[in-house]
Amino acid sequence: MRSKLYILLASMLVLILIMTACAPAAETEEPVAPGGRLQLIKDRGKLICGVNQELPGFGFINPDGEFEGFDVDFCKALAAAIFGDATKVEYRPLVAAERLPALQTGEIDVLIRNTTWTLTRDTANELDWAAVNFYDGQGMMVRVDSGWETLDDMAGATICTTTGTTTEMNLSDAFRALNVEFTPLLFESTQDTNTAYETGRCDGETSDKSQLAALRSAMANPEDHVILDVTMSKEPLGPLTAHGDNQWNDVVRWVTWGMMEAEETGVNSQNVDEMFNSNNPTIRRLLGVEGEMGASLGLPNDFMVNVLKQVGNYEEVYMRHLGPEGINIPRGPNLLWSEGGLLYPMAWR
Repeated sequence: MRSKLYILLASMLVLILIMTACAPAAETEEPVAPGGRLQLIKDRGKLICGVNQELPGFGFINPDGEFEGFDVDFCKALAAAIFGDATKVEYRPLVAAERLPALQTGEIDVLIRNTTWTLTRDTANELDWAAVNFYDGQGMMVRVDSGWETLDDMAGATICTTTGTTTEMNLSDAFRALNVEFTPLLFESTQDTNTAYETGRCDGETSDKSQLAALRSAMANPEDHVILDVTMSKEPLGPLTAHGDNQWNDVVRWVTWGMMEAEETGVNSQNVDEMFNSNNPTIRRLLGVEGEMGASLGLPNDFMVNVLKQVGNYEEVYMRHLGPEGINIPRGPNLLWSEGGLLYPMAWR
């Protein structure tokens, strides 16, 4: 009897092994080899760009249902550089807590979503910033009728902010240094944070000053709110890529610097064609008339021509979304170094 049982069990095991061997393998996405992201993007035929969808001026969905903003234009610039077509972008809207994991797992090719460059993000999270495209600092927005002028005035206040951000940590550090008690009220998304503040659930709202200005501009009564003359932190913002792909990071970096270099040398979307005749060596290399700048990145030598014609230089992008044509934030540190700002593109040679 026992031998028959053994035979039955053995037969069942053989059957299971045969069925397993014949079953189709589960479909898995092959990992991108180091240095292969640019080729993957070219083969796919579009760039996947992680963005914000609820921050006026930087990344939001306009009334026509299209993504628009300062950060969005840098996504378009990359697509123009790679494909010669700024429309070849798939925008992936991400809340703050989702943005870094989306880049780490390869869900997106690049993150261009008001993200602060910090030591821990650069190292522990295995991320690489390409460049800084916007210099900012953390501020505080309160109601005008509160009478508050400094953080010291806000003892006992409830303050709204977004979780999963440097803002949350900076807020705690700033109030602890002042020995001022406060109550944080945390939310997953920028819009939820702002709605809570505007409807009176908290006494103040903290974020990057540019973000506070953008959010205030969209409020029902912007004049009822004031951004205090306080800067709690340095917030260098810019596009970033996953660690380990230097070629792709170089592409993102030099497209960003190329837009700044174009402003510095006076090249814009309206005069590109006439600038082909310039005697300025930097302009000639920028436009691909001389040198092999594009080839060294895996791009056409005239890649910046497409960027400038279809998107514009840094000044054009800034003025379109953040200047008087947009939410009207003074350029301040985001002026070129030659005009007293911090923007300093590396040498185009």
